[in-house]
This record gives sequence, structure tokens and C-alpha cells, in this order.
Amino acid sequence: MKDCIIIGKGPAGLSAALYVRRAGYTPLVIGKDSGALGQSHRIENYFGLEQPISGDELFRRGLAQVKRLGIEVLCDEVVSIRETQGFRVCTASGRIINSHTVLLATGKSRNMPKNFDASAFLGRGVSQCAQCDGFLMRNRALAVIGSGDHAVAELTHLRSLTKNLFLFTNGATVTTDRFPKDLPIITDPITELYADDLGTLSGIRTEKGDYAIEGAFLAQGVASASDFAVRMGAIMDGNNITVNRNYQTNVSGLFAAGDCIGGILQISKAVSDGAIAGLSIAEYLRNLPQNAE
Repeated sequence: MKDCIIIGKGPAGLSAALYVRRAGYTPLVIGKDSGALGQSHRIENYFGLEQPISGDELFRRGLAQVKRLGIEVLCDEVVSIRETQGFRVCTASGRIINSHTVLLATGKSRNMPKNFDASAFLGRGVSQCAQCDGFLMRNRALAVIGSGDHAVAELTHLRSLTKNLFLFTNGATVTTDRFPKDLPIITDPITELYADDLGTLSGIRTEKGDYAIEGAFLAQGVASASDFAVRMGAIMDGNNITVNRNYQTNVSGLFAAGDCIGGILQISKAVSDGAIAGLSIAEYLRNLPQNAE
């Protein structure tokens, strides 16, 4: 049982890991890449930089810093989180890890499709959470839009709810070998979603044909902090996770920090969020019953 699993290894996640570790607890950081930080080619408005630095270099230094303290960092993708006695976190590689607390620090969701308008159908046949909405669409023709492990997780939940299930990769390259072998996979780019007379999703149009679909689940890229928060019943403010002054959500033991809670999308703010969240997690752990395992 870990003390804390930190999902995301950007400035917020790594900063939190430092404070949790220095408080005497054992954090585990899980992340697939450097996220938005790694896409920054030139950083010069962050304290202490005598000369501009690339996001990749700043990320490398931060990673080296947490590893120097003996903090374990997994290069993996989290596909699900469940509340048990604490939390059970499952990764794309098949690892299942239990923890007293979880910090969501994977940044903003940037996975809405760009080549067609899905937002107009949110709540009208399009969902971003199979675990939340799948049961409401059971026994219908359903689609998952994605090409990686995030899509696999959504498909796994939906397979028990319908026999009429499709995967649309939207022209993207498949990045996993975990898709069911009997699953119909449509690889053509999607051009549009279309509706019935009531304005509810009734189909998906690709460059090569139309498909009668009554429910579509968006799962492009990697699951974001907001994806996990919604599935666990955390209160949201639009696309931002709502936290209290201790950076804890309404779900006991579930914390969030960085871009995913809103505010200015700057490294300095993410580091500050992570530091406060790390201190708050340590305080939460200190107050757990002594016999908690």
C-alpha cells in the first residue's frame, strides 16, 4: 500500500512528490511523458532562470531531483482509479497499485476532436465517461472514439452493456495491441456527427461512409485529470476540478493540483499548487487511523 499515488509528472506532480517525501511518506509518481511542459520550447519567466531554458530541460532537472530523493517514477499510463479502502489504480501495463491517497496532476484535457464538432452533442449522445453514462445507453449501438489505452478502458466497460459496439480511430494510428480481436474497427477520419429530429446523436459520418450510432464515447489520447475526477464523483466547475484550500476534492483522499483545477496555466502556479497539495496530503496521512493498511 502506497501512501500517495501522483498521476502526472509535470511541475505540479513532481513538486507534490517532493513535499510528500520530505514529510516522511512514500509517494509514487505515474506519468507517460512531460505533458505541456515538454512542449514549451523557451521558458524565461520562471524564477531562478539566469538564461531561458527549454521545457524538456526543466522537466529533466525536476525528474532528476525527485529521483535523487528515492521517489519511484513509473513511465506508464493510468487507465482507471477505483475507491476501495483507499484507492486502487490500474495502469496500461497491467499494474494494480493500492494507495491511501491520490493526487490528480495530469493537466488540462486537450483531447477533444479537432476535425469534427463533438461538443454540440455532449449530453445528447456523446459522453466522455463510459463508467458514468454507459449504463444509460445499454443495448444500443455504441462507439468509442480513440486509438490507445484510454479507449481500451472505455471499451472494456461497455462490452458488458451492448453487443453492438464499434471503435473509431478517427484516422489516428493505433497505439496499443489490447483491443479485442472481434471488435469492428473503423480507421477512416470522422467528418461529422449527425442527429435525429430531436437533436440527439444518430450516427457518425466518416470519409468513406455513414454508421448508425446512438452513443459515442470520446477517448482520444490519454485520460486527463478531469476524466478521472468525473468518474469518481468529484465536483467540477466546467472543465476544472473543484478543490478546497487544501487542494482536496469532495472525495476523501482525492486531491488535485495544477492546470486541471483552473487559474493561470503557468509553471509557477503549478509548482505552488503541488507544494500546497503535497503538504496537505502529508497532513491527511498523519490523521489516518494508525491501523490503516
